[in-house]
Amino acid sequence: QVQLVESGGGLVQPGGSLRLSCTASGMFFRLSDVRWYRQGPGKQRELVAAITRDSVTDYVDSAKGRFTISRNNALNTVYLQMNSLKPDDTAVYYCYSVLGNYWGQGTQVTVSS
Repeated sequence: QVQLVESGGGLVQPGGSLRLSCTASGMFFRLSDVRWYRQGPGKQRELVAAITRDSVTDYVDSAKGRFTISRNNALNTVYLQMNSLKPDDTAVYYCYSVLGNYWGQGTQVTVSS
């Protein structure tokens, strides 16, 4: 059974940083485009960042200059480095594999003083 497991969420003060990880159980992951989504309280799920199998990246405007998506195919892992975090970044963050249409269970990020 394929699983995507996110980790790295938590409580951080405004201006702080977190690094999220998404690790897949199958070798397919290195062949897949992967995306990070988030869903804040009372909001719709939105795409935050994406990385292709060839490591071409793209970001939502609010994440540009603050977030970095990357991947380590040897570890079947995709990362989301988040810097200069703001209260508006508070959300559950989900990893999604285009290949196979797989979702992770989500990891909570809370930005608050």
